[in-house]
Amino acid sequence: MSMKKTTLLIVLCAAMQVQAQEGVTLKEVVVDGTRTVQLADRQVIYPTRQQREAATSGYSLLQQLGLPHIRIDAAAHTIAALNATGTIEVRINDVAATKDDLLSLDMQAVEAVEFIDHPGVRYGEGVAYVINIKVKHPVSGYALGADLSQALTHRRGDGSLYAKWNMGRDEVGASYSADYSHDRGTRSTEHTTYAMADGTVADVLRSTLGSDERSRHHALQLSYSLADSLCVFQARLNHSQPIGTERTVRDRLTAVNGLSSAYADHNHSRTKRPSLDLYFHRRLPHRQELTANVVGTYIDTRDHTERNELTPYIYHTRGKTYTIWSEAVYENHLPLFNVSAGAQWIQRYSDNVYEGAADAHNRMHTSGQNLFGQLSGRLWQQLSYVAALGVSRRYFRQADNRQTFLLCRPKLSLGLPFGHGWRLKYDFEIAQHMSQIALISQVSIKQNAFETLVGNPDLKPNRVTSHELRLSYTKPRLMLELKGYCRMNFDCNMEKTVRLADTDAPADIGTPFLNTQANQKGCHFFVVQPFVQCDIVPKRLSLTAYAGFYRYFNYGDDYTHTYNAVNGAAWLQAYLGRFTLMAYADNGYNWMEGENRGHQAPFWQLSATCRVSSQLQLSLRCSRPFSAHPADMKTDILNRYIHRHYVSTSASQGNLMMLNLTWNMSHGRQYRDINRTMNHRDTETGILK
Repeated sequence: MSMKKTTLLIVLCAAMQVQAQEGVTLKEVVVDGTRTVQLADRQVIYPTRQQREAATSGYSLLQQLGLPHIRIDAAAHTIAALNATGTIEVRINDVAATKDDLLSLDMQAVEAVEFIDHPGVRYGEGVAYVINIKVKHPVSGYALGADLSQALTHRRGDGSLYAKWNMGRDEVGASYSADYSHDRGTRSTEHTTYAMADGTVADVLRSTLGSDERSRHHALQLSYSLADSLCVFQARLNHSQPIGTERTVRDRLTAVNGLSSAYADHNHSRTKRPSLDLYFHRRLPHRQELTANVVGTYIDTRDHTERNELTPYIYHTRGKTYTIWSEAVYENHLPLFNVSAGAQWIQRYSDNVYEGAADAHNRMHTSGQNLFGQLSGRLWQQLSYVAALGVSRRYFRQADNRQTFLLCRPKLSLGLPFGHGWRLKYDFEIAQHMSQIALISQVSIKQNAFETLVGNPDLKPNRVTSHELRLSYTKPRLMLELKGYCRMNFDCNMEKTVRLADTDAPADIGTPFLNTQANQKGCHFFVVQPFVQCDIVPKRLSLTAYAGFYRYFNYGDDYTHTYNAVNGAAWLQAYLGRFTLMAYADNGYNWMEGENRGHQAPFWQLSATCRVSSQLQLSLRCSRPFSAHPADMKTDILNRYIHRHYVSTSASQGNLMMLNLTWNMSHGRQYRDINRTMNHRDTETGILK
């Protein structure tokens, strides 16, 4: 080899080594060596090897990432939002995932986690965050596994078994899960004053002296997929139902102006929910993609309720709900920008029969269509953008009542990197919020001796406008962020309480007050929030924390309420060889909506995970240690007729010790590029309770 060729080879090798040390640029600014990439509409987080090895399931992996505004309880297998902006949707390869999907997630196949805090026009109403786990698709071998959790201090446990077999393009999978809970530690106290129509005041003290809540569930999931480098077809059948009947009995005491009476409330329910999900994805020439998804869901509900405050109130419910949901999306990855367009369609029919004290037969037809288009790319090599426009239509029919709601839904995201690791991002979106189906039914349900919940068929969806400005600084071991967020709900759905004597409602309702929902002036809030994530000791000790100042504005038909709150959380994680230790704490969530001011109780958890072997992991988690009866919720109602202070506690949530065993075995597993799995189903029964 000549001297020139040898010198050239050395230079090329040195250049490749420098590039490997500096990191890879993924069409956006990437800070050298960082595991978080800031894109125009999302964050892409690359879990470290230590995090993947320490994770026992998809829940524990997400818990370790320290996602802001989200509380993840890996022991209880729950993911909840710590604010009032909406719900959380967890996906695997861009389609909604089930609990079994997260429990059976192969950590070695996980490539990245996308965190989308402004989901945009494609996703459904009320979705505040989307967590999308990107995984590689196996093409050979099999995998078996189990995830078993048992509370050591309370009667609670759940388990999941799964099996997957791959051969070339084919994958067959099955999973079975079951859980049980027996809780006797729920207590509550409530002090309410009622301003009666005759000028008197009723002073009511309510308390729960004892409770007995029992539930057992099981679920079966069967799946088949056919996949290659160009085409994917997947089918999934899910079925879940209780084992026996879910039962709740509460012993209560009510004192009205000092006169006490004891009674018991009962609820027995049973819901079956099968669903079939069909998914198709095709890669077309010239970097084009086509996706289609069709889901059918059936819900069968049987419910028996007794609310016996002062006088017996007993009713039964038989409900059936049929839903078809479909989506088609086209994507084209052009040299200068990406374009996508799609349509969603949903049709739902509910038939609910109320017998006994609540006598009604409610049939509802609802449908919705959503058309959307989106452009994304970069301008001047620096400014990244996402511009989207959607048009949604909602239709509702119940007896002689019909209504149609149209909304134009624009969205804009702009991101500008500058300096060394700095980035400025702005988001704007107009979305819509639609109330639960049950709230628009023509049904009245007695809540207690003084209040009746009444559905409002004239309730309309409302427009939601949001603005966010975010300044972030990212380095390999440090991420800082300062966010300002404003959300405005115009003509929105808020609770409304009126006196029966002031309305035209029939007198046989039996209570002096009616609770309903109505479109009122507005409900807005503003938040300023700093966020920090840093590796104190690289690959050993990390810290994540955030805190926000919230300001709420509520404008009803006959009131104005404002409220200030501070909400925050912190994580501390240590990776010590086979052991992983984690401490988490938050102050709950303080909020005000309409005339309801609430405080979700603080939550703190300590956990330790041990990798016994490559196939077996043991975890021990303690939730709310050193608290025997922690509060679950505190709420206040500030209505001109009703003033209420309510506190609930739960012994089963205090000093909760959970032991988790995760076992998995695989053989001959090989992977290829990312593929998508799917799961979408309906959960709304349309039953008012």
